Amino acid sequence: MALGLLVGGAGGLHAEELVVAHAAAGAVPADEGPTTPIKVAVIGLGEQGRDLLASVVHVPGVEVAYVCDTYTPIHKRALAVTPKATAVTDYRKILDDKTVAAVFVETPSHQHKQIVLDALAAGKHVYCEAPLASSVDDARAIARAARDAGPKLLFHSGLQQRTNPQHLHVLGFIEIGALGNVAQTKSQWHKKDSWRRTAPTDERQNALNWRLNRETSSGMMGEIGIHQVDVTSWFLKALPVSVTGYGGVVAWKDGRNVPDTVQCVFEYPNGIHLAYDATLANSFDGAYELFQGTDSAVLIRDGRAWMFKESDAPQLGWEVYAYKEKIGDDTGIALVADATKLLAQGLKPGENRNTDPTRGSLFWAAHRFLACVRESKPTGCGPLEGFHATVAALKANEAVLTGSKITFTNDMFSL
Repeated sequence: MALGLLVGGAGGLHAEELVVAHAAAGAVPADEGPTTPIKVAVIGLGEQGRDLLASVVHVPGVEVAYVCDTYTPIHKRALAVTPKATAVTDYRKILDDKTVAAVFVETPSHQHKQIVLDALAAGKHVYCEAPLASSVDDARAIARAARDAGPKLLFHSGLQQRTNPQHLHVLGFIEIGALGNVAQTKSQWHKKDSWRRTAPTDERQNALNWRLNRETSSGMMGEIGIHQVDVTSWFLKALPVSVTGYGGVVAWKDGRNVPDTVQCVFEYPNGIHLAYDATLANSFDGAYELFQGTDSAVLIRDGRAWMFKESDAPQLGWEVYAYKEKIGDDTGIALVADATKLLAQGLKPGENRNTDPTRGSLFWAAHRFLACVRESKPTGCGPLEGFHATVAALKANEAVLTGSKITFTNDMFSL
């Protein structure tokens, strides 16, 4: 897969070459699949598990041998996606099968711990959805077990953006200093959705609505915000110093005790702050990540990204050839993964982006994990990265619930 700055000609592409090299190191071509399949299993067939399953089946060289969920009526939907798989209710049957190399743990977050520990003990490579757990103690236990099992067994934390070609592409520009000095970052996630699901029985309904109960849920910061906050930590190559949180149930007053609207301010080293907010009350302006520096700003939204230069910023050689788009009142340089390939096809990358649902962030996360399993190399998103992101998100949720500021200590991030 070619990854490059969106350009209309050749020449002056030193920066592009750096970014291509960086992105290529983190992405594996989707059309270069091996012939010998890796047998895998997906454990947990809720909404996230089904979405991941729909992506895993498109990863080259993969055979989904099992799908697992304690709720048998949901098996039919999973088997419609992967008819040759065997459906089971007890994940331990999967662990007993020596031919299964890897498992995807997609159960509710508070159920991850025992499944992951058992899978590692059974010699399985593990992909664990983020957050690793709904408590810091459980997350630490998972990360320690994964660390101690390596390097023979791979553990991949499901921080989806770390394997997303678009984010890898943008990271390259940030690493070559295109922003100048980073001043601040902003991220948000807005979607009108109650998070409440209905079911035929009270027992099933309670199981489906685990996100609405503080005893089982890490809230919007843990279940949603973790991914965008992790992007900031990843891009800044730093862990947060503190977090201040606010939130409440403002839209869906249906008995839940988990806030449906949250705001957090994370402080990072050198006085840099991330302002983050998420809400289930309103969909306006969707989701994005914004990084602002003294020379430029970079906006990542809906699988696309743009760079907005300051008028007094030094000119870089590749800008002459860059494709520019009008975004609101500003003009941005389009930063498009796969630009070189699209140009070769006679397409305009700014207008022709990959909208194939099987090539979304979940696909690339599964693809990286399984490619690294095959090659016996780290995924770059292992237990430590997953633990750090989980701690930041869970402490942010704690700050939201208490309306307070929490200062991070080294012990909090230590295994």
